[in-house]
Amino acid sequence: MLSILQAAGWPIWPLLLASILAVALIIERLVALRRVKVVPPGLLQRVVGEFRKNGATTAMITDLEAHSPLGRVLAAGLRNESSSREIMKESIEEAGSVASHDLERYLTTLGTIASISPLMGLFGTVVGMIEIFGSQAPSGSNPIQLAHGISVALYNTGFGLLIAIPSMIFWRHFRALVSSFVVDMQQQAVRLVEVLHGERKS
Repeated sequence: MLSILQAAGWPIWPLLLASILAVALIIERLVALRRVKVVPPGLLQRVVGEFRKNGATTAMITDLEAHSPLGRVLAAGLRNESSSREIMKESIEEAGSVASHDLERYLTTLGTIASISPLMGLFGTVVGMIEIFGSQAPSGSNPIQLAHGISVALYNTGFGLLIAIPSMIFWRHFRALVSSFVVDMQQQAVRLVEVLHGERKS
């Protein structure tokens, strides 16, 4: 591995840093964007059951807010359970916007890495080409410098693509996952509003 890094030259170091950052972000988002943590199954039913038994108590709302993103959205509705349907929906939408922003955390950075990694690899390719042309002299070319320039060009191009492809795949996957979570939270929030206003039983 060290010999590859030496052959790739100094342009590989920014790419190596980008790869470490991309892996860290992917692992963090894989852990954070689990359905059981974002939209826990059965949470709405439990909230409706507790509300019908004890009403919207402060303890229940506080527990919901600390539970999950869906819990924060439902808690916003419960805080305004005595208000009109419009006010309740507005508070839920505000909480949903904050939850959506939290779910999209670091995705911009991951998308940026996916976009610039090929460009960083291309930059390394240009550096390698410059070294290749620099090895040309009236008396002939320097084989060692020529080989080094080719190594810099090829390694950086390949490493840039190696970072960009999985980063782009995971970025698109996480974006789709967040969108599905937001839709799910919206649907469950609407059901809660209808239950609180007596428009449906569960």
